[in-house]
This record gives sequence, C-alpha cells and structure tokens, in this order.
Amino acid sequence: MSDELSKESTEARVDEAPEGESQASEATVGSEESCEELLARKDEEIKQLQDRMLRLAAEAENARKRLEREKADGITYANENILRSLLAVGDSLELAIRHSEGDVEPQALLEGVRMTHKVFLDVLARHGCVPFDSLGKAFDPNYHDAMLQQESEEYAENLIMQEYQKGYMLNERLLRPAMVVVSKGLKSG
Repeated sequence: MSDELSKESTEARVDEAPEGESQASEATVGSEESCEELLARKDEEIKQLQDRMLRLAAEAENARKRLEREKADGITYANENILRSLLAVGDSLELAIRHSEGDVEPQALLEGVRMTHKVFLDVLARHGCVPFDSLGKAFDPNYHDAMLQQESEEYAENLIMQEYQKGYMLNERLLRPAMVVVSKGLKSG
C-alpha cells in the first residue's frame, strides 16, 4: 500500500509538473512581452523628451539672438529722440541764416540767435541736461577746469571770476566741467 501511495503521489507530481511549467513559461512569455512593451514606451518617451529638449534649446538660441539684435538696435538708435529734438535747433539756425542774408538789423539777428539758444537749452533740459553756473562760486575741481589764475581785487582767492565755457549736468551727473578763470586774490607786496 505504501508503494501505491508513493506511485500515486509521483504520478500526481508528474501530472502537475508539466502544468506548472507551462504556467511558468506563459508567465515568462507574458513578462517578456510586458518588458518589451515597457522598453518600447520608454524609448518613445526618451525620443519625445529629446525632441522637446532640442526645441527648447532652439527657442533659447532664438531668444538669445533676438535679444542681441534688440540690444544692437537699442545702441544704434539710442540717440534718436535727442537728435529728433535737436532738429528744431537746426531749423532755427537755418532760419536765422536766411534772414541774415537779407537786410536785417543786427539787433534782430541777435534776438534770433538768443531765441535759438533758448530752444537749444530747452531741448537739452527735456533730456535731463542742464547748465550750471560757476561765476562767483568757489573753485571745485570736480566741476571746474581751471584755465588760469588771475589776481583780482573784486574776487576773493579761489573764487571763479570768469567762465570761458559753461559746465553741464546730465541727470545729476557731471557731463562736462566748466572751463573757468580762478582768482588768486590780491597781489601781496
């Protein structure tokens, strides 16, 4: 009887083995297919990410080129507004020249030049450029260029007694120093 039991259990195991193997092989085939599908999906995802990366790199390069072009244009045309404003000054000067070619009194011509100068200063002021006065003020090497020193009874030492050329500020920053004559004071002795 024990032989019969062992024979039956062996047969049962033999009968079960092929079924188990076929289930295992089906699982292996199924997992191979799912791995291949997973790899295919991942390959597609990688390809999409690479395409996206290339597009982003191209967009970044285009943006860089556009910014460089805009910067160059900005530099090239930065003075456009001030130059357009200065055209009014040129027009006034041309008008003064035309009128001076006829019989014009010197006083009328002088008045035209004064008006043109005022237009010019107004244009500069609109763009933040204003002259500063130096006459009678203390010499400051940050704002004045001393052309020479002269003795003076009227001005104390180190005061500006004459201005050859006005100085100009551009938005609170020195654009051009004034060219001046500085007093030495009185000659001693």
